[in-house]
Amino acid sequence: MAAGIIRFWAAAKAAAGVAEEPYAADTLAQALDVVRDKHPGELVRVLQRCSFLVDGDPVGTRGHETVRLAEGGTVEVLPPFAGG
Repeated sequence: MAAGIIRFWAAAKAAAGVAEEPYAADTLAQALDVVRDKHPGELVRVLQRCSFLVDGDPVGTRGHETVRLAEGGTVEVLPPFAGG
C-alpha cells in the first residue's frame, strides 16, 4: 500500500476540518473511501463535486479505481471555485 498526503482545498478543507491528512491506499478510490469513512457528512457531499489532481496530474473522467497512487504522492481535492 502506498502512503502519501491528501490535501483539501476551499469547501473540502472546511468540511474535513483539516488542510491535509495522510493516505495509505493503492488507488484514488481506496483513498477516497477512507476519507468518506473518516469524515462522514458534509465532506461526502462536497467530494461529489470535486476534481482531483494526483501528483499534479488531473484525474479528469478516469475511474478512480484505475488511478494508482504512488509512495510519497499527493492527492489534491479541488472543489469548484468561483471567480477566476
